[in-house]
Amino acid sequence: MKVYGITNCNTVKKALDWLKAHHVDYEFHDFKKLGVSPEKLNEWDAKAGYEKFLNKQGLTWKQLDPAVKDSIKSKADALNLLQQKTSMIKRPVIEDGDFLYFGFDEGVYEQELIK
Repeated sequence: MKVYGITNCNTVKKALDWLKAHHVDYEFHDFKKLGVSPEKLNEWDAKAGYEKFLNKQGLTWKQLDPAVKDSIKSKADALNLLQQKTSMIKRPVIEDGDFLYFGFDEGVYEQELIK
């Protein structure tokens, strides 16, 4: 299992604490240190659609210049912006085989991640 996020995000911290408490092994990928590849973003888009992981509720999106927000006219525009500003990706991102989830939900985690 791979968990993507940033270490100072409270939602990521909650998810990592939950995984540790339930003895779920994972590898952590820090967006701030390692970024995210266009290939990975395209893979997530193919599975879920970029709208699912473009976090328009977060501070990074809200602080964007309105012209930049208005410039998002296509999937390519959105994915390019997400690669540049990884803080706009809904976190954490959990990948475990075919399972892909954005965010933290204890019920989903219990159902999908405890084996």
